[in-house]
Amino acid sequence: MKTAVYNQQGKETASTLLPKDIFEIKMNDDLVHQVAVSQIANRRRIIAKTKDRSEVRGGGRKPWQQKGTGRARVGSNRSPIWKGGGVTFGPRTERIFKKRIPKKMRRKALFMILSAKAKDNLIFVLDSIKTEMPKTKPMAKVFNSLFLKNGSGLVVLAARDLNTIKSIRNIEKVGVIQAKDLNPLDLLSYKHLIVTKESLEIIKKTFID
Repeated sequence: MKTAVYNQQGKETASTLLPKDIFEIKMNDDLVHQVAVSQIANRRRIIAKTKDRSEVRGGGRKPWQQKGTGRARVGSNRSPIWKGGGVTFGPRTERIFKKRIPKKMRRKALFMILSAKAKDNLIFVLDSIKTEMPKTKPMAKVFNSLFLKNGSGLVVLAARDLNTIKSIRNIEKVGVIQAKDLNPLDLLSYKHLIVTKESLEIIKKTFID
């Protein structure tokens, strides 16, 4: 698939071919959904936790004697039926939500999303994305001329460039990721995709070669 190449001023300067093995794959909505759900589950942080009767404070002695008081027998004030006692069947950190998806399925879903974006002309290829100083305004101007008026965008860098990352991270509706870390969930979170010619080579080398 042939697509235009832009410079950092947002002007078209040349054209390039997108690899057919990555950008011309037939969509399978069920597979993409399955992979996205697994990624969401795997990123889930388990923070809800209640204490059971072995973890709450107190219960060192029997509240009252076993017989003779007329009250129900009880052995500890840490019992779940007592106020301040342990919680029965509450959320625990031992829960496991992770879902395993085979590597080939994850890659196929990635290629399907990339193909769909290419088909809808939502991919912008830049000759390079570099900045000498971490300045947001010039970078925002480039993205505004390309796609920001029509939605969000994910910038794919060939390698970790701290100045470029700092220039991009404060721009609303724009994310940044390295080519080797490209994944279906992040692609689905943004409407447009911005890659460099070098990033395309990294994507091809990482996911195909």
